[in-house]
Amino acid sequence: MRLSRLIVATLIAWLVLANGACAKELFDLFMSPSDEARIGEEEHPKILEEFGGVYPDPAIGVYVNSIGQFLVQTSETPNSRFTFTVLNSPVVNAFALPGGYVYVTRGILALAGNEAELAGVIAHEIGHVTARHSANRVGNSVLANLGLAVLGVVTGNSVVNKVGQIGAVAVLQAHSRDDEFESDRLGVRYLTRAGFSPQAMSSFLRKLEAHSNLEARISGVSPDDGLDFFATHPRTAQRVARAIELAQERAVTDPIVGRNIYLKKIDGLIFGDDPNQGLVKGRRFVHPVLRFEFVVPEGFTILNGQRSVVAKGRDGEALRFDFANRTQRSMENYLRNDWAQGQALFRLETLSIDGMPAATATIHPRVGQGDVELRLVVIGFNSESVCRFLFATPSRISKQRRRTVEHTALTFRRLSEAEARTTRPLRIGFHRVAIGDTAENIAQRMAVPDFKLERFRILNGLGPDQSLVVGRLVKLVLE
Repeated sequence: MRLSRLIVATLIAWLVLANGACAKELFDLFMSPSDEARIGEEEHPKILEEFGGVYPDPAIGVYVNSIGQFLVQTSETPNSRFTFTVLNSPVVNAFALPGGYVYVTRGILALAGNEAELAGVIAHEIGHVTARHSANRVGNSVLANLGLAVLGVVTGNSVVNKVGQIGAVAVLQAHSRDDEFESDRLGVRYLTRAGFSPQAMSSFLRKLEAHSNLEARISGVSPDDGLDFFATHPRTAQRVARAIELAQERAVTDPIVGRNIYLKKIDGLIFGDDPNQGLVKGRRFVHPVLRFEFVVPEGFTILNGQRSVVAKGRDGEALRFDFANRTQRSMENYLRNDWAQGQALFRLETLSIDGMPAATATIHPRVGQGDVELRLVVIGFNSESVCRFLFATPSRISKQRRRTVEHTALTFRRLSEAEARTTRPLRIGFHRVAIGDTAENIAQRMAVPDFKLERFRILNGLGPDQSLVVGRLVKLVLE
C-alpha cells in the first residue's frame, strides 16, 4: 500500500514538473471547498492575533458584515458562507483567506469616505475568494513544495494538514497583477449589481496610493516596503485606469454613495494606535494599560508593532523595545544567562531606572560591510516580566549621538493612575465647512504630530489644489 502511494506521488510530481498546464487540475484535486474552509478556520485565530483582534465596537462589525453579506448575494456563489471581520489595526489593509474569510482593518474604515468606497474594498476581496486566488496561492505553495505532497500521499495525510507550514504567509503574499485585475472586474460587477457607485473603486485606489506614498515619505522607506494595502495588492496605475474603464462600462442609475450614513457610522472610530496596544504620541510611546512610557530622540520615527516597538533614526540608528518573561531574579544574570547567552559582553553594569533594577552591556557584531554596536538594556518591570531595549548604532556616528540614542532607556518610567486615565486614543471626528474655511486652517486642528495638511487632504480624498465645499462634513483626527 505504501509503495503504490509513493508511485502515485512520484507520477504526480513528474506531471507537475513536465506539464505546468495540469497544475490547476491537480490543485482542484488537492484543495476541495471543504479544505479551503478548514484552512480559513485554522488561520482565522492567527490573523486575529497578528492584527490586534476584532475591533471592540459590535455596531461597526454588524455594519461591515451587512454590506459584505449584501454583496455576496450578487456574486457567483450567493449561498457560500462568508465571514467578515473588522480588525483592530491602524494599518490600512484588507485581505481574504480561503473559505470566505474577509478582513478589513479600522485603518481602511478611517480612510474610506463613503459606503460605496467601503463596499468596493469588500467586493474586491469577495472577488479574490470567488476566483479562489488565495486558495490557489496556498495550492501553488503546496505544489511548489512537492516533498510535502509526496509525504502526504505516502503517509495518507491530507495535503491540507501540511498547509499549516505555509499558513497565512502564502495567503497574505502580494497578489499577481492578473489576480488583481480579475478581482477588480468582479468587484465592479458586484458593486453595480448591488446598486453602488462603480466609481468608488477607482477613487479609493487613488486615495490608497496617496496614503501609502505619504506614509513611506514619513518613514523614509520605499512605498513598496510598507505593511499596508499595497503590500498584499500590487500598486499599478493601470489598475486605477482599468477600474475607471470598468465603471464606465457598468453605469448605474441613481447609484448608492452613502456618504452621510457612512460618516455617522465611523464617528468616534479609533484612529492610529489602540490604548491596549500602546500609543505613539509624537516622540513618546505611552502604554496606559501597562502604565509606562519612554521618549525617543528628535528625528526618530516610532513604529508600534504587535509584539515590539521599533524606532528608526535619521543616521541609521534603530532601537527595539519589547517584553519577555522574567527568568532570572538578577538583571545581570538575565543578560548573561538568558538574553545574551553565549555572547561576549562588554561594559556590563547594573543600574536603577525609575526605581526598577536594570542591567546593560554592549556587544560588537559585524553587519554587512560596516561595524555596528549593539547595546542591551533590561529592566525588571515586575516579578514576572522584564522589558528590554536593544539599540543598534553604526560605529561611524559620534559618541555623543550614541549616548543620546541610548538615553532612551533612561527615560523609561511608570505612569501614575491619573496619567494613565488621561491618556486617550485619537478618534475620527467631523467639522462642517463654513464660509471662509480653508483646508490649511482646518488641518491645524488635526491631532497628529506632522504633515497635518497632507493627512487632512488624504483622509478626505482631496487633491493638492482641491477646494472645500461649504456645508460639507470633513473628517478630522481629534483627541
